[in-house]
Amino acid sequence: MLKDKTLLIMAAGLGSRFGGLKQIEPVGINGEFIIDYSVYDAILAGFTKVVFIIREDFYKSFRETIGKRVESKIKTEYVFQDDTYIPERFKLLLKKRTKPLGTAYAIYCAKSKINEPFAVINADDFYGRDSFFKAYEYLDGIIYNHYGIISYDIKNTLSPNGVFKRGLMEIESNKLIKLTESKVTLKKDKIIASSLYSNNGKEIDENTKVSMNFLLFSKDIFDVLEEELYLFLSLHQKDLDNYEFLIPDVLDTCLKKNLKTIDVIDTNATWYGVTYKEDKALVENAIKELTNEGVYPQPLWKNN
Repeated sequence: MLKDKTLLIMAAGLGSRFGGLKQIEPVGINGEFIIDYSVYDAILAGFTKVVFIIREDFYKSFRETIGKRVESKIKTEYVFQDDTYIPERFKLLLKKRTKPLGTAYAIYCAKSKINEPFAVINADDFYGRDSFFKAYEYLDGIIYNHYGIISYDIKNTLSPNGVFKRGLMEIESNKLIKLTESKVTLKKDKIIASSLYSNNGKEIDENTKVSMNFLLFSKDIFDVLEEELYLFLSLHQKDLDNYEFLIPDVLDTCLKKNLKTIDVIDTNATWYGVTYKEDKALVENAIKELTNEGVYPQPLWKNN
C-alpha cells in the first residue's frame, strides 16, 4: 500500500466562454465553489495532499477563499503556471504569448511538489464522489509503466447549452487505445459528435465512454513531460501562438510510442461543469439535491 496520494487541481485557466473566473463562482447553498466539493470528496477517499496550480496574480484571492477553507483539512501547496520550467532558449519566444501554454505544461509546473502517485482534475469540474474513490484505489496499486484515466458514460456528462468538448475513448480490454478530442452537441435528444477540426458530426451512443481530464499518474510522468515539452517547443517555435501543449496529446504520444499502458477505470458518477453561464443553474441544482440527500453536509466545511 502506498501511503501518500496527491490531488493536483488545475486552476490557472480563465473561463473565456463563461465570462470570468469560474473557479470562484459559488454553486453551493452556503457559497461553496465546485473546487470545495472536489477537495471534500478527495479527503473522504483518502488523498493526503492537494496541490493547486494557479496564476501568480490570482494567488491572494484564491488563498483567501478556497485556501483558508481547506488548509486545515489537508496538506495544501500552491504552484504557479509560469515560465520556470521553460528551457532558456525558448523563453523569449513565449514572452508574447497571451494564453497559458496548455494542460500538459500546467501539470509539469507541479514537478517540485509531487513525489508520490497523484490524480489530476480541472478546478471547475464536478466529478462525483465515486470517481475519487476509484482514483484512490487505482493509485494505491499503480504499477510501473501504467497510467490511469477515469471513464464516464457520455450520458452522465451532458449539457443542453451549446457545444462542448469531450475526449471520446476507444478501449480494448480496459486499456485506452485512442483518445479523440471531439465537439459534442445535443440535438433533439440525439448526441452528435465530430472531431475538433471537422463539422461532419455523427450520432453516438449514450453509453460512449469519455474522458473528462481526471487522470492518474506516477511521478515519472514528469520525465515524459520534460521530453515532450522540448519536442513541442522545437517543432512549433516559429508559430507557438497557434498551438497548445495538451495532456491528451502527450497521452496519445505515449500510446503511439508504446511508452505506457493507460488503464481505463469506469465510474458511475455524474459529471457537471460550467462551460457556459447557463450551466451554473444545473450545477447548483445538482449540488442542492445531493446536500438535501445528506451526501454533503451544510455548510460543507462545518467547523470553519
